Amino acid sequence: MSEFDEDAIEAARKTFAGPIAFLKSAPKLEHLPEPMVPEVAFAGRSNVGKSSLLNALTNRNSLARTSNTPGRTQELNFFDVGEPLGFRLVDMPGYGFAKAPKDVVKKWRFLINDFLRGRDVLKRTLVLVDARHGLKDVDREIMDMLDKAAVSYRLVLTKADKIKPTELETITAATAEEVRKRPAAHPDIIATSSETGFGIAELRAAVIEAIG
Repeated sequence: MSEFDEDAIEAARKTFAGPIAFLKSAPKLEHLPEPMVPEVAFAGRSNVGKSSLLNALTNRNSLARTSNTPGRTQELNFFDVGEPLGFRLVDMPGYGFAKAPKDVVKKWRFLINDFLRGRDVLKRTLVLVDARHGLKDVDREIMDMLDKAAVSYRLVLTKADKIKPTELETITAATAEEVRKRPAAHPDIIATSSETGFGIAELRAAVIEAIG
């Protein structure tokens, strides 16, 4: 049973069927675009399927790849949605990359921490979690950061098609139980699959709800 009614689902579909374009990459805070419209950010471990989810969400095959060329992996990537501009999606660099040099990890932490704490137009951060693995300590670190910064966030399970429906129910319930104790977390979890389209309509509606 979806938490969104048919009207909300359809309105979100129409919004994401409209104009969406890559705006810019920001390697440092001084390169951020002017905070003129609401923003929804996407965060997640490396290889969680963030690019695929963004492409499925926007119904475009290579939108996220526009900004994921080599050398840009440690930057915040902004996408304009709507014409005239309605809101922005922010693709955050993946975390949990153990092989990255320490200075790169440190730079990433400062960039993300400062962005999350200081971006007034950021309405919600969607924290992506691989449904096959569930929450890991690196996810909890980001959630701790968001809780401390009082930034609203919501957990989204990715790759839901890779496990059995009963397993998905179990992992969803366990994740929901954990986030229920967190002050800045939305209580409901959205399970998705970029390959099958499962949960994508609800995710679109959740983005629209967050900026409302």
